[in-house]
Amino acid sequence: MKLSKRIENVHYSAVRSLSPYADRAVKAGKKIYHLNIGAPDVPVPDEYYETFENLERGPLPYAPSAGMPELREATSKYYKNRNINFEPEDIYITMGASEALMFTFQTIADDGDTVLTTNPFYTNYSTIFEQLDIEISAFPTDPDKGFAIPEEDAIENCVLDNTVAILLSNPTNPTGALYSREEIERIVNVAKRHNLYIVADEVYREFIYDDNDYTSFGEIDGIEENLILIDSISKRFGACGARVGSVASKNKEFLDGINKLCNCRLAAPTIEQLAASKLYGIDKDYFETVNKEYQRRRDVIYEELIAIPGVTVKKPKGAFYVMPKLPVDDTEKFAKWILEEFDVDGETVMFAPASGFFKDAEDGKQMVRIAFVLNEDAIRRSMKILRLGLEAYNSL
Repeated sequence: MKLSKRIENVHYSAVRSLSPYADRAVKAGKKIYHLNIGAPDVPVPDEYYETFENLERGPLPYAPSAGMPELREATSKYYKNRNINFEPEDIYITMGASEALMFTFQTIADDGDTVLTTNPFYTNYSTIFEQLDIEISAFPTDPDKGFAIPEEDAIENCVLDNTVAILLSNPTNPTGALYSREEIERIVNVAKRHNLYIVADEVYREFIYDDNDYTSFGEIDGIEENLILIDSISKRFGACGARVGSVASKNKEFLDGINKLCNCRLAAPTIEQLAASKLYGIDKDYFETVNKEYQRRRDVIYEELIAIPGVTVKKPKGAFYVMPKLPVDDTEKFAKWILEEFDVDGETVMFAPASGFFKDAEDGKQMVRIAFVLNEDAIRRSMKILRLGLEAYNSL
């Protein structure tokens, strides 16, 4: 039977591309330390589950297509407490940030248009663009400088005639970089000069380390028509499985387009939205506790990585990812080998080869993305396996 050319052009995410190798490793009796996917292991606050416990039985209706009023209001209040001025009517609820991104680019980009982003970038951006026939243009970020945003001319050199938007995450997936206000303003200046949308993926906003300051694009004046803010409860509250995200903007024409798509897919899940609305009212101590936990994990994995001969890495400032360079020629080959051929007492590791996060796969062939979402003991164990695996691989 025939399949569409569209689906033939879609590749598996770099995060999940090694799943068949992992499945075989598990069947062979190996335990895998999963460093390949950013799935938080911290408990979701009790307030979320209390909604389900107290739910009145009966019919379960569709939610409003734009989102439950309770959740839109709670999200608006959350933003305003962070000096981000979005009203409830500026916010549309989606099934995770992934749907928010898909809806956004369905609304602002035509076939063949280009979106400018960082190099490297979150691999699923590419997956979405492949579905929509959107091209990627990417400006360089330097690993030796912690993947910082370059000067304006380097960004502007990558703006093409058909570029419609600049997309970036802050803090970043996959590098853990945190952009300063000055770096944010470089993006803003280029976007305003070329009349581009700024699509800001800020799902890791709470994960900031070492008392660094955080600037949201939503705090910058004068870009109300340009800004599209992508968000989610997945990382913030450890609730990836809830599939509740949002897209926010002051641009009314854009929001009208989003509203059409929300109506087309009917609604996001009703109960999950009600539960999510309770999360935004929890005590700020939750964020402080989670942040400290991930900072400890960040410190542990950084210490372990720099102790491995031949590994080079900068300490990430945010999110829960780190992108080291390993002393191998091709990390995808190494990733497959360590799953298939290597273990320490029946245990091995799985990480994401970085080639899938770069516009040109060759740029990432010696790098990997590691998610430090395991507890400290598991991180130390997995880094020992990585060190011994590198020694064995390079002695072949």
